[in-house]
Amino acid sequence: MATPAQEIDVLGTSVRLTSADKPYFPALGPGGVKGALVEYYLAVSVAGPMMDALRDRPTHLQRFPDGIDGEEIYQKRLPQKHPDYLQTCQVTFPSGRTADALKVTHPSAIVWAAQMGTVTFHPWQVRCPEVEHPDELRIDLDPQPGTGFQEAARVAVEVLEPLLTDLGLVGYAKTSGGRGVHVYLRIATDWDFIAVRRAGIALAREVERRAPDLVTTSWWKEERGRRIFIDFNQNARDRTMASPYSVRRTPIATVSTPLPWAELADADPDDYTIATVPKLVAERDDPWAGMNDVAQSLQPLLDMVAADEERGLGDMPYPPSYPKMPGEPPRVQPSKKVAAHWDDEGNRI
Repeated sequence: MATPAQEIDVLGTSVRLTSADKPYFPALGPGGVKGALVEYYLAVSVAGPMMDALRDRPTHLQRFPDGIDGEEIYQKRLPQKHPDYLQTCQVTFPSGRTADALKVTHPSAIVWAAQMGTVTFHPWQVRCPEVEHPDELRIDLDPQPGTGFQEAARVAVEVLEPLLTDLGLVGYAKTSGGRGVHVYLRIATDWDFIAVRRAGIALAREVERRAPDLVTTSWWKEERGRRIFIDFNQNARDRTMASPYSVRRTPIATVSTPLPWAELADADPDDYTIATVPKLVAERDDPWAGMNDVAQSLQPLLDMVAADEERGLGDMPYPPSYPKMPGEPPRVQPSKKVAAHWDDEGNRI
């Protein structure tokens, strides 16, 4: 017999929870039912740190209404029929089409989304109403086959963080909830998506220069080898990453967890789950607490963009789903290029 529906009070807003005993993470038994997921999001949103990360951001929802072994729904638009306490924010996709996305303004929005089967929250790198000017630069350290979390953490701690210090910038690290590491920079909303992405490319290239045996910026998988790929396209419009404190689609319900730099190298991402993170949040200071104190300038990175251009290093390819962008190099996999069709400068003839 199904568990009766219940009303959850979320800081004065009532959110209806149904099918609380439905298995979402079957390997976890009773600790992996829908109700446990909702309780997790209630704990981390009301406590504050997840709201700090999501507040006023247009957010996509990665939903699994029948659990992680069931159908995945990646929802970019809030349904027309939704509770009155939810708010929306209009965003524009690379195609030029628009959508009214969920704007997270209260913990009840997070709990409602969990009730709707949301496992992972994917916020844009903007806050409403400044939806054309990112306030975050995001660095995705993505382990390639043959590498894993420890290699990504090594790059973050030994190469990236010292580089940021050299540039007078401060980054904030978290586990991806999988094998990777994410690093965020709070920035002033003075630049558009194109400039922020180019800044991310320049930063990635400098990390690669400092550790070429460990890091690659090659967009083409066949050229990456056993290295950590810095996915610069995570700064493009409509590209998102799992938010801080988001649960991931893993058997043990791992969580993308902010960590102090001093703890990152020795961390095990499997230690951070829906069962362990609420206690962690309750007992420690938020490692990202100072993130919003200073909106940093991109100028040090834009100076690196200019230096790269003087070296002949311009833009990098956008994802295949994007329209062709000005100044973008050809999107042709190297092994599929026909030499006779290209000149010495990489232009198609």
